[in-house]
Amino acid sequence: MSTCELCGNATRGYLCTRHGDELAKNLLDLPGLYAEVGECLVPRRSAFGDIIPARGSAGPRSPINEDVVDTVNWGRAYEVMRSWREDVRRVRWPHRGAPPPGGLAEDCQWLARQLEWITAAYPAAGDLAREVGDLKRAAESVVGALEPKPQRLGTCVAVDGEGVVCGAVITRLTGQTRVQCRWCSYVYDSERDWLLLLHFQPKASA
Repeated sequence: MSTCELCGNATRGYLCTRHGDELAKNLLDLPGLYAEVGECLVPRRSAFGDIIPARGSAGPRSPINEDVVDTVNWGRAYEVMRSWREDVRRVRWPHRGAPPPGGLAEDCQWLARQLEWITAAYPAAGDLAREVGDLKRAAESVVGALEPKPQRLGTCVAVDGEGVVCGAVITRLTGQTRVQCRWCSYVYDSERDWLLLLHFQPKASA
């Protein structure tokens, strides 16, 4: 029995279940966050083709948003994750060569697929988790945390005392098992509720 390199709790490898799950989520979130960072590199009042004169300067300045570049280096994120992929590959399969070319998303996805081995047998698992977390926090400081998108389930089928169907849109987040209609306050939380919601949805026109 060993201890988690991040929290010190007892575990069978280098990361406890909680921090292993956190690393998996961060790896999957990272490409989307840095794609948004890329969009933030261009100020809203300009485009890549624009030349914007700097106040008090004799020449043009770059249209790149330098505040974002100072906070988050997009290229560094790729370099860091590529180096981790190379190291995990070297330690786990020393007879293999360098990994094939790929971008940030490919490297993060590849590392996520190796996570069971990383948490159990990779001595640098704690350092990997810390650096991935740092990269995610840096990106979130620019674009904000990624929020889960609600899934549209249909329209509320609850009927009031006068026989009028509510009809408000019902949504839920992934894994959510209890939903309350924001209009009529009817609660969907049982299998029967979900079946009725599905059964009484308006049929699409032929």
